[in-house]
Amino acid sequence: MTDALTELLSTRDWLMADGATGTNLFNMGLASGDAPEFWNIDHPERIRTLYRNAVEAGSDIFLTNSFGANASRLKLHDAASRAFELSRLAAALGRDVADAAGRKVVVAGSVGPTGEIMGTVGTLSHETAVEMFEETAAGLKEGGADVLWVETISAPEEFAAAAEAFANVGMPWCGTMSFDTAGRTMMGVTSDDFVRQVDALPNPPLAFGANCGVGASDLMRTVLGFAATGTERPIIAKGNAGIPRYEDGHIHYNGTPELMAEYAVLARNAGARIIGGCCGTMPEHLRAMREALETLPTGPRPTLEQIAAALGGFSSDSDGTGDTPAPKRERRGRRRS
Repeated sequence: MTDALTELLSTRDWLMADGATGTNLFNMGLASGDAPEFWNIDHPERIRTLYRNAVEAGSDIFLTNSFGANASRLKLHDAASRAFELSRLAAALGRDVADAAGRKVVVAGSVGPTGEIMGTVGTLSHETAVEMFEETAAGLKEGGADVLWVETISAPEEFAAAAEAFANVGMPWCGTMSFDTAGRTMMGVTSDDFVRQVDALPNPPLAFGANCGVGASDLMRTVLGFAATGTERPIIAKGNAGIPRYEDGHIHYNGTPELMAEYAVLARNAGARIIGGCCGTMPEHLRAMREALETLPTGPRPTLEQIAAALGGFSSDSDGTGDTPAPKRERRGRRRS
């Protein structure tokens, strides 16, 4: 039986994913420090609205409100035992919205990092990580998710643990890492490293790529790094809506709908087949992205210079995969938050 995402990918050159979860929920009233996953119980209609807004803006795929629904993160809210429950509800609310969409829409069960460190310098064992990911995955499966989607991962050990857990529950999956430290993940993984890990997994993802990070231009450089390996696996691009800045007690992103529309087309031209937004990406950004993807023809693979001219310079000279220096971003007094 063909899964819903593979079926869509077989009929389309590109698919559009959704935008930000946190940014949109903060705009709905989520307080800083609160666990968004509790809203699956306390405010289910707001979560349906989050999903519905993405679908109505043109998303073919949306991620569930379950990013932090694992025992490690939930224990910070005295709710470690509720990972399965909150994950199941996140997917069930998504299933309601997708089934009412009137077209094929994929419910992707979001699985975020544990927040703990694995490997020789860490305290989280492989076995415990697999157990936590499996609990979240089982809840998402029971709630009706079409595919699992692990995101914002930095460590290869954690990515491997998630892959094993997803195999244990028998679900198709996708996975993205966050390349936010001079083109590498926080744990030093480059785009080339990531492709090699994905290819070596006994249970590889349907699609893989990058999300979050610094800004759209940096993420585009990572996408080019994926494509340069010659991989035939579908690439995911989910970039932030510009650069964050802290103003009046809140984080704001400077990316306009027009900039995100340019990013979406550049991502498609660079080789990405699943294109969405991450932090700061609102429905108005998604609508502009969808229109651009539908109306503008596919062009040649962009150069670093073309990306910088369209989206802004890069935050570092190199992404660790080559010696070609990249155009630097002008700071203009902005700071990352």
